[in-house]
Parts: sequence; C-alpha cells; structure tokens
Amino acid sequence: MARILAIANQKGGVGKTTTALSLAAALALRGRRVLVMDLDPHGCASAHLGVFPEGLAASAADVFLADDPAAVSWGAVLRVPGKAPFDLAPSHTRLADLDMDLKDRKGKGVLLRQALAAGPAYDHVLLDCPPHTGVVLVNALVAADLLIIPIQTDFLALHGVRHLFDTMRALNRVLPRPIPYRALATMFDRRARACTRVLDLLRNKFGDRMFATVIGLDTKFREASAAGKVIQEVSPECRGACEYARLAEEVAVL
Repeated sequence: MARILAIANQKGGVGKTTTALSLAAALALRGRRVLVMDLDPHGCASAHLGVFPEGLAASAADVFLADDPAAVSWGAVLRVPGKAPFDLAPSHTRLADLDMDLKDRKGKGVLLRQALAAGPAYDHVLLDCPPHTGVVLVNALVAADLLIIPIQTDFLALHGVRHLFDTMRALNRVLPRPIPYRALATMFDRRARACTRVLDLLRNKFGDRMFATVIGLDTKFREASAAGKVIQEVSPECRGACEYARLAEEVAVL
C-alpha cells in the first residue's frame, strides 16, 4: 500500500501547497511513484500546475462521492500535469459541498482511506488538505500514515496550529492509534532575528517531532508557480529544491 502523507495547517499562507508539490517532486526524483491529491476546494495545487476545474471529467471530489469507495473511477480522476514527475488528482469546487453531500453517509470519515486502499499502486500519496475543519480534512487525517504540518517561522503562524491540534485531539479519542505527525519550519529568513527566535521556539516545542530540514525563502518558488511547474523543473540546484530533497530523505526513513 502507498504511504499516505497529509500536508495540513488550518492557517493559510504557510507553504502547504508548496510543500505538497515540491516534496512530491523530490520523492518522485528518488524513483518513487507519487500521487498528489488536491483536496482544497480553492485548488491552489491544481492551478499551480495549470489544471483548472472547468471541463474536468472527474476530480478528487468524485473519490468521496463514489457509491463504493473500492470502485472509484481513478482512470477518469488522475492527470499527469505537464512534465511534473508525479500524478495529480485535481481539485474541484464541489469539495466545498461535501459536508452537506455526505452528511447522511455512513462511514463518511473513512471514505478516502478505503478508496486509496483499493486504488492504483503508488509509493506515496500526498494530500494537500483544505484549511478548514470538515469531512475532507477529517478523511485526510484518518487516512494519513504521517501528518506534515508546515509552520511559517512567524509568531502569528504559531496560533493557527492550535486549531489543527484541536481537531487531532478529537480524532485521537476514537482512532485506534494517535495520528503521527512532524512539524516543518517554512519561509525561514536567516537574516531576520524574529525568524530565528520562532525556529528556536518550534524546536523546543516539537522536539523530535520536528523535521531537521528547514525550508527557507527562495524566489525560485515564485518563478516555478508563474511557469506552472515545480521548483525542480525550474532550478533543480537552487536552495529550495535542495531543501526539499533533504526533506524527502527524512520522509523516506521515517
């Protein structure tokens, strides 16, 4: 079975989508078969890769809406975005309606886990999660073998993590095992003393539940987004690409 990595933080602008796409590419470049599922109704990961909901025959929303999670039409859902080295299950605005669409569905919290267990063969599935609590985020956390929490090295970003941990605590009360997680420091500016202070706070708080890799600021991320590519396609030797390569090494041994 694929190893499922959920990338989530209920605060926006912390590098969640950048992490999902850049880590996916780094794992694929290590020879892994990788799928990215864009579960955010805003579709930032899909748009980054030039895939938009208009005209899609199917999307990640259809994985949840299938009558039988073990019989999802994955062939209609999956896309190969440009020259990216991984597959994509694109987002759709219908994801925002799933709380209502699935409100009477039995076992609605495990639909994604069941669908992935019966889906195509991958080594890693990365879930780019929505920023709000709901049935989609719950499905992602329940399905995850590892939750990766990108945290911007900014004091205000620390407050947003509380909401995610509230959701995790509620799920851990009913799950057979606690959700395993690691924190990832992002958008680190080594020139800013405040960033260094936040990084020290994160390391003190999370201890060995924090990745050693720190993702710094790199203008190549913006260039990649503008070009509809991942950073490894734009500048494979740049700082950002190298940092995600190191993160992929850490993920591989966890």
